[in-house]
Amino acid sequence: MGGCIGITRSRSGQIDDSSGSVSRPNSGSNRKNHPLCHEAIRWKSDVPLTEGQLRSKRDEFWDTAPAFEGRKEIWDALRAASVAAEAADYELAQAILDGAGASVPNGYLTECYDELGARYQVPIYCLSYPINIVKDDGGRDSPAECSEPVDGGTETLLKLRLSHSCSDVKLSVYSTDTISMCKKKLQSQEGIESSRQRWFYGGKLLGDKLHVEEAKIPNGYVVQVIVNTENSPVMKKAL
Repeated sequence: MGGCIGITRSRSGQIDDSSGSVSRPNSGSNRKNHPLCHEAIRWKSDVPLTEGQLRSKRDEFWDTAPAFEGRKEIWDALRAASVAAEAADYELAQAILDGAGASVPNGYLTECYDELGARYQVPIYCLSYPINIVKDDGGRDSPAECSEPVDGGTETLLKLRLSHSCSDVKLSVYSTDTISMCKKKLQSQEGIESSRQRWFYGGKLLGDKLHVEEAKIPNGYVVQVIVNTENSPVMKKAL
């Protein structure tokens, strides 16, 4: 198997550099399996990311992807294959895909199918580093980023819809708060651990380092909060 040429777009759609996602191909696309290409996809992020931000972004995707569609065991296999491929261990990555019965019609993990024909899309940022990655100290969210800002910005009310209770709550935050800080405020208000919260607006995951003002959420619009209840003792007692 020879190496494939690095690409900046998928065979049937453009890569969105800002989000790292790949557009959906036409429904009539060829699903014939191809060997995994032996070269990383080259791409450039519209908004330069540090290594810590990229890792956090990846963790958020892999933690939430199984909650929406597809089988968890396939997502786990795709995650392991992605790690192996990024380390240039393509033989291991191919073995993981074969073992899970996953096919890659384009030769890339951006578009995969399981044996039942279900489609799985892995964003480009989970497969390789952008060419404009910003080097940092190797850490993730630093303690300073979880503290109150010097300039609190403008106070605003966010309307949140909680997945575990299907209820709406209002949370007072500042425009300069990060989503991580907002999660901690929601934890204080509703008792939901911040590590169990995943925030979405307009179908997009809001990363922990994103500031409220950067999310551009119009007044009165709803932010979806997906709450992981698997490890919640309260929910276990309620079942």
